[in-house]
Order: sequence, then C-alpha cells, then structure tokens
Amino acid sequence: MSQAEAREVVDELRELSRIAQGHVREFTGIDSELHPAPATIVDRPGWIRANIDGFRVVLEPLMERLSSSRGGSGLTSGPAGFVLQAVGSRVTGMQVGAILAYMASRVLGQYELFLPPDPSGRAATGRLTLVAPNIVHVENELGVDSRDFRLWVCLHEETHRAQFTGVQWLRPYVQEQMTAFLLASDLDPGAMLERLREAADAVVDVVRGGDSSLIDAIQSPEQREILDRLTAVMTLVEGHGDYVMDAVGPKVVPSVAEIRARFQNRREGGSRMDKTIRRLLGMDLKMKQYAEGSRFVRRVVAEVGMEGFNQVWTSPETLPSHDELREPASWIARVVSTPAITAPSTNGAGPQPGVPDETDHSA
Repeated sequence: MSQAEAREVVDELRELSRIAQGHVREFTGIDSELHPAPATIVDRPGWIRANIDGFRVVLEPLMERLSSSRGGSGLTSGPAGFVLQAVGSRVTGMQVGAILAYMASRVLGQYELFLPPDPSGRAATGRLTLVAPNIVHVENELGVDSRDFRLWVCLHEETHRAQFTGVQWLRPYVQEQMTAFLLASDLDPGAMLERLREAADAVVDVVRGGDSSLIDAIQSPEQREILDRLTAVMTLVEGHGDYVMDAVGPKVVPSVAEIRARFQNRREGGSRMDKTIRRLLGMDLKMKQYAEGSRFVRRVVAEVGMEGFNQVWTSPETLPSHDELREPASWIARVVSTPAITAPSTNGAGPQPGVPDETDHSA
C-alpha cells in the first residue's frame, strides 16, 4: 500500500468512527460523550507502545508492593527472594513482549481504559484506537466491502467507548477488580517458583492438545474468585459490542450478514500453531465471551427491550453473574422485574475493551 493509500485509510477510519458514534448512541440509548475525541489510528508498533503504557498504569499497585517488600522483612526479601524477583521479572517481560507482539498482528481496535494520567487533568481518561494495517489485512483476506467492514469494526469499538464514558462507575469498577487481582498475587518465593513451574506445564499441555492456559496456571485461589467477576463483566461488555455491531442494521452496513459469516469462519480457522497460541493465551475464552455475551444481550432485549436491558448499567449489583449470563431469564427476574430497581438514566451508563481480530475487536 502506498503512502497516499494509507493516508486515505486513516482518514476514512476517523470519519467512520465519528459516524459509528452517532449510530451507537441512538441505538443503545447510552448517554455517552456528545463530541468525543477522534479515533487514534495506529500501526502495529504504535499499538504495542500504547499497551505498554497501559500495562504500566495497571501494574503500578503491584510494583509498589514488590518495591516496599524488597528491602525489609517482606515475603520477597532475602537471597532467594531477590533471585526469584530477578528471574521472575525477566520471565514476565518475555511473556508480555511475546503476547504484545502476537496480538499486535491480530487486534483490529481497542478502547484503551488505562492511560497514563495527565498532570493537567484535561486529557480524556480513555482512548479509542484502531489498528489500520490489521483492518486492511482482514478486509482483503475476507474479500468484503472495505467501507462496510471498517464501519462494522468501528461500531464495536464505539460501543465500548459509549459503555465506559456513559456508565460512570464502570471504569473504576473494572480497575478496582484488576488491582485486587494483582494484589492477590502470592509473593512468597516458594509459591512464585511453583507458579513458574505450573506455567511451564501449561505450555507443554497446550502443545500436546490440552486445554490449559497461562492465565489459569499463574492464579492464586483468591485471584480465581476475582477473575470470575472480571470475566462476567467483560463477557457482558464484549457481547454488547458484538450485538450492537450486527444489530444496528443493514441500512448502515448493507453487507453485515456476509461480513459476520466470513469473519466467524476466520475466527474458527487458523493453523495448528495459531490455535495452540490462542488456547495458551486464553483467546479462545475471549471468543466464547463474545458469543455468550451476545446471546445474553439479544435475549434480554427481545424480552424487555433496550430500556429494560440498560438497567444492567445501574450499578455493579445489577451486573449479571456467570449463571445469569447463561440463563438471562434469571437476570430479568432479579433486576428488571424487581420494583425497587428503576430504569437508569443513561447519563450514567458505560465499558474498555477492543476487536482482537478476534474484533480485538480488545482489552
């Protein structure tokens, strides 16, 4: 692609993102930003740099805890703890680097929740990012209409922007859960060494065709409980985005049915190596989140309409549990059919996420 063609792609993605924002606001009823910042269009190295900044923000509480325990009587003090920290930091660095390198070739777009703080306080707390080379690559591979596909991706990502800017409590809730997850890490040297062994075993199991993942291998029991809450909210967020990108309608994206069918086939395909990496990194789980969350949203909207569904954004207590995601009727009975809970003003409604090409479309 020539530089002139690349500039045209960037200009069109910015324009389609603006158009998608209006469609999402009208369709979802979420009272999000009226005049959001234009989408940030990046290449693959640009996406990696942005996510490294995000990792720094997210990991800061854990780094502070490690630092405070390093020189005193903390769990990681002493020669064994020092060696394990040195080795662990390098292993972690390689893991993060490998994940970012792999994902940078697959992510189509992302709403970045965690940005370095702006000292002036004027910058937005989140940013919508689209990875232009990956979008062009996938649309060419699928053989679909370029404008329709780009708008389709933008609809998903703009839904995430609407969620996290319209629902005021959602971003702090996700960050709180992520911080709790990190601080629940077991910093005892023996336990950390055991986690490294389990991670190595997970790699071997996946290569042999098993269902292990690095995420499961490195968790403490307390972290599994927190991750259940995080997974539930992200399943809702991703499913809502998937639902909106298809439901806005053929008048907006005329070839939406063809795009969805071809895109789904692509998601389920790939080489044996690609499938192994996806299982190892938990990306297959993310694909299940799209499907399960979309089924939940579709069923609830069919039963109680969009206004009834939007009660999900009232507070953390109205979020669906794992069981309710699988059986939407139980969530409807608990939340929508309870007189004490009233439909929220969409002034508070909100999620971060993205399209892995998986449309992260992600976070």
